[in-house]
Amino acid sequence: MIKLSPKAVFDCFAMINAVPRPSKREEKIQAFLVQFGKDLGLETKMDDAGNVLIKKPATPGYEHCKTVILQSHQDMVCEKNKDVEFDFDNDPIQTYVDGEWLKAKGTTLGADDGIGMAMQMAVLQATDLKHGPIECVFTSDEETGLTGAMGMKAGFMSGDYLINLDSEDEGQIFVSCAGGVRTEATFTIEEEAMPENFCAVKLYVKGLTGGHSGDDINKKRANANKLLVRFIDNMMTKTDVRIIDIQAGGLHNAIPREATAIIAVSSSFKEQLKDELKVFEHNAKEEFSTTEPDMLIGMEEAVCPEKCLAEIPARQMVKSLVVVHNGVFAMSQDLENFVETSSNLANIRRQGNQVIVTTSQRSSVASNLDNMASIVRAAFELGGGQCVTNEGYPGWKMNPNSEILKVAVDSYKRIFSKEPLILAIHAGLECGLFSEKYPHLDMISIGPTMRGVHSPDERLLIPTVQLVWDHLVDILQNIPAR
Repeated sequence: MIKLSPKAVFDCFAMINAVPRPSKREEKIQAFLVQFGKDLGLETKMDDAGNVLIKKPATPGYEHCKTVILQSHQDMVCEKNKDVEFDFDNDPIQTYVDGEWLKAKGTTLGADDGIGMAMQMAVLQATDLKHGPIECVFTSDEETGLTGAMGMKAGFMSGDYLINLDSEDEGQIFVSCAGGVRTEATFTIEEEAMPENFCAVKLYVKGLTGGHSGDDINKKRANANKLLVRFIDNMMTKTDVRIIDIQAGGLHNAIPREATAIIAVSSSFKEQLKDELKVFEHNAKEEFSTTEPDMLIGMEEAVCPEKCLAEIPARQMVKSLVVVHNGVFAMSQDLENFVETSSNLANIRRQGNQVIVTTSQRSSVASNLDNMASIVRAAFELGGGQCVTNEGYPGWKMNPNSEILKVAVDSYKRIFSKEPLILAIHAGLECGLFSEKYPHLDMISIGPTMRGVHSPDERLLIPTVQLVWDHLVDILQNIPAR
């Protein structure tokens, strides 16, 4: 079995994964981090937004160096397979080694961003590292709104450089990220009597790959919500379809892996519906033969109620869901093969007489972010939806004169005898918010290789943790003087 190295980092990661830390419910991990800092005898504080800061003095001889902030986020995306019994508020994450990968048993692993936290903890407790003054910052609620970074007051941090430990590809140094917003549509649809001689079935789409709605949006993966509404729309062109319920997708920042809807059709059409669904599944599997090998689309019996959503507004809503943009919208004109703008149809939920739809838009160009959100709103408003776009979060622009980038690049070349890739990322990093409140901060983002984040397929490539650790340690040892 592959060795979990460096041991100090993986030991800290195991400690973190024993502490529940869902977004917006981080009280336990915050208490853990505060106690961790105090047990080491280090200056530790937490602000009103739940951000934790632990300061470590310079080692002898390095007091003259500029201060480095190491930053990660406390929370994790809590996704599990439907057949897995797991309580994210109380249960520890169960990890296992599969070849060179560290995985979790049926849930997200929490390496995003637990492995970044673990590296900070390993730095804080180490007695054999050489470094200048260090501030370790653990932000709250990154995954569902960046509220920790948004709520941080100027002056909470006081460093010169910031190294964000929330990237997912070793050998790549990120220097820019996309901004993002969420657009929510509410369709208010009253109920009406179910037609006579109708029967109900539950449609399902499952087994999809899913992934990060920013970093994985260009990987041609299927969106379970899109497939579900596409089939319903197809059937609406052939027969009278009534919608009883729809519960599709998950978190706003995850590509939906599963979607269900309960619909009703004339009993005389039921057998044809089965045949139509088989053909649809076959075609969908062909369309996504490379990216979705485990796709399952099917139906099962359901109880037919006396009422359903009113036919005409429900049909208009489905048309909106079919037409609304999902996936890559524009590629960068400046960076080759880089996504500039995208949107993700994340979640569809019936709640009483409302169907609430959540989408997320991302772009590294502010005007096109506004444009993307406007396009999404237009699609929903044409179908009768009431839309709201939140304020979102800003992008992070590259600093062409970055000192910390030069240190990181020189370090990487010295250690590994090759050039690192200098890139932008089509995902939200807290660096954008930090750049507004701390305009002097010089920042980069690094991290070990992960795949399948924001899904139960999340996995961490074990050998890359050692590579990033070696790189980080060398960077800290070569920070310039004030």
